[in-house]
Amino acid sequence: MINRENQVETDEMCGEISSDLLRHYNYTLGRLDRQIQPAYLYKALALSIRDRLMESWRVTREQEEIKKSKRVFYLSLEFLLGRALTNAIENLELEEEAQQALRDYGTTLEDVQEQELDAGLGNGGLGRLAACFLDSCATLQLPVTGYGIRYEYGMFHQRIERGFQVESPDHWLLDGNPWEIERADRTRTIKFYGYSEHYTHDNGEHGVRWSGTSDVKALPYDMPIPGYRNGTVNTLRLWQAVASDEFNLDEFNAGDYTEAVAAKNQAEQITMVLYPNDSSVNGKALRLRQQYFLASASMQDVLADWAADNGEDFSDFASKHCFQLNDTHPTLAVAELMRLLIDEHFLAWDQAWQITTQTMAYTNHTLLPEALEKWSVRLMQELLPRIMDIIYEVNARFLAEVTLRWPGDTERQRHLSLIEEGDDPHVRMAYLAIVGSSSVNGVAALHSQLLKAGLFKNFYELWPNKFNNKTNGVTPRRWLAFCNRPLSNLINETIGDNWVTDLDKLNELKKFTNDPSFCAKWDQIKKSNKENLADLVMEQCGVQFDTEYMFDVQVKRIHEYKRQLLNILHVIHLYDRIKRGDTQNLKPRCVLIGGKAAPGYAQAKLTIKLINNVAAVINADPGVASYLKFVFLPNYRVSSMEVICAATDLSEQISTAGKEASGTGNMKFMMNGAVTIGTYDGANIEILDAVGPENFFLFGLKVEELPEYRRLHQPSQIIEQDEDLRRVMQLLECGHFNLFEPGLFEPIVAAVRNPYDPWMVAADFRAYIEAQQMASNAYDDRTSWLQRSIMNTATSGRFSSDRTIREYAQDIWKL
Repeated sequence: MINRENQVETDEMCGEISSDLLRHYNYTLGRLDRQIQPAYLYKALALSIRDRLMESWRVTREQEEIKKSKRVFYLSLEFLLGRALTNAIENLELEEEAQQALRDYGTTLEDVQEQELDAGLGNGGLGRLAACFLDSCATLQLPVTGYGIRYEYGMFHQRIERGFQVESPDHWLLDGNPWEIERADRTRTIKFYGYSEHYTHDNGEHGVRWSGTSDVKALPYDMPIPGYRNGTVNTLRLWQAVASDEFNLDEFNAGDYTEAVAAKNQAEQITMVLYPNDSSVNGKALRLRQQYFLASASMQDVLADWAADNGEDFSDFASKHCFQLNDTHPTLAVAELMRLLIDEHFLAWDQAWQITTQTMAYTNHTLLPEALEKWSVRLMQELLPRIMDIIYEVNARFLAEVTLRWPGDTERQRHLSLIEEGDDPHVRMAYLAIVGSSSVNGVAALHSQLLKAGLFKNFYELWPNKFNNKTNGVTPRRWLAFCNRPLSNLINETIGDNWVTDLDKLNELKKFTNDPSFCAKWDQIKKSNKENLADLVMEQCGVQFDTEYMFDVQVKRIHEYKRQLLNILHVIHLYDRIKRGDTQNLKPRCVLIGGKAAPGYAQAKLTIKLINNVAAVINADPGVASYLKFVFLPNYRVSSMEVICAATDLSEQISTAGKEASGTGNMKFMMNGAVTIGTYDGANIEILDAVGPENFFLFGLKVEELPEYRRLHQPSQIIEQDEDLRRVMQLLECGHFNLFEPGLFEPIVAAVRNPYDPWMVAADFRAYIEAQQMASNAYDDRTSWLQRSIMNTATSGRFSSDRTIREYAQDIWKL
């Protein structure tokens, strides 16, 4: 374990930060301002803190090299890091010193941190999970390196115009990134296009090389990932695409400026935007280029380190390496590792395949078949011809194994094939990940069970020992200790601070649920946090939230399976009750929904428009204000969630059963004392088990009930028989929320009434309304609600990403 030694006195350390701050501001950044500029003050402070990470960063890597220990590489197309400044300061235990240094400039750390843009290198839970995992790996001092892409533009900036989502570029790198170090000496060459050329080695062996390629360079930038107060600093390496040649000078001098820089522009497009719109052929090609770019650069990087120390002896490679594939996006690493071992290092197929299958591990994050990536064989053959060769060979050998296991079962062979046949054959990327890995894990108990029983049933029957579960978790550092300082201080005063690295210790809070003094402090902290969120809502939405109201929150990616629509129907139901004067047992609440819809997802974007239209009607009606406020918070991101989760009373986790793989927002809310209203889905099930049914508002159909309900599902009949739902649908269908936009919400109405609605919105409406009424009644008893809140925090220990990573390290990575 690496520890900081010879701790200097506080005032001396403060002096060092002050002097470094001044030095970086004046000399590194070259500022000669008469008046300090906040943006540059942030950069100077970030550089001062980064300086303090550098020695531990170097020592961490040196110790890994000395020990020759097994190393893990976490490949993810997303890392939703959020802000780095306060995270680094907290992990280094430098807050007091930083605050003192900033006082000389008449400002505070809270003000300076607002200058940092969120590193929006992810879309939602997948990318945020990757960031939590890196934090836990460093805190547990595990030799894990992250590999990702340095997108010039992160997840788009969302603004609302006339109720509609409007996307604009999120140029998070516009002013640079003071946390990164460019590693030009580690640049790799990535091949595209060309053809496979067969030849004979000098020793007479047959060989293949990828020739006639159009190459792109992968330039790495390293970001430090500090552990919590332990001196360990791991690495996240992000790849940026650059052209092999800057541009054609002859063409430029001849006046053909566009053509001269065309190759450079095409190369740099690879890492320009997170999640390009892939509804077009060009968009699909760019997305595939991104995935191969990450896989190839990362595999080359690891093999180069190995060859530098071991030459061409790969006999011990598998025992020293593990590659964790975060969902299907990095799956091409399977074929790329094979290509490098066979074509570049001249290993025989069987030896290369043994290494590949022993080192690869695959995490699946979805139960939606449409979310399992498939790539057109035609596109693959054009863009990655040598990789397609290898996939064909893998498939042929795999199907031979299937034939031996189930002789003559051609239907099973067709279902298991890596190639989905048809007029336009596709490569099934999830299947390649399963075949090429030693481990396949889901991310919640129900999710993993459904993978084995449904989506990957045939693979499970073939290789039952490959499949396992690793329930997700979130880091308690960012999601409680740092984002909810008042509550973490109260917990520290009550049970000590060891919970920050051992979240199970929060169990000790259970004995304080009946302590009036403790509960009063807990209540006051929640109210203070709600004031912070109310300020954010006022700033962003112009709507005043009353902190005495229940804060009812649903923030996540906008998708039909997450059922923001069900939430909206409930809000309309409350509005209808208020307008009819039916306010008995109706407790005031503020409802907040936030999240982004994929640019090409029309129904999700229409849902955002509906939220804003309904909110406009409700918030403009003074007769409703004493019972209900409703907002859509734009541009939801990590820094917003840090305010939101600390202030939430009721956490909405209402996905259709069997559709949410896990969820991690549910864990952040629970950790901060929110009570969940949710379905029996994903990690909700484990949250319910941990906190107990009396501290959770459960509703809705279960997975095993859905097939029969789907067979008999008649939503129009349900609507007709449920007076509340009928009134809600009448308001939607008569255009009450779109008086000047006739017919706008017809697709949403049609979706609710569709007998084949996969999300079962109408079927779960009544149970949801009843659960919401139970939550409202419970909130009215403040003492009882506080006990529920404390119990949620106290039982959140199993949802620490530290626990998850320990399980990965023991069961999959074998560290």
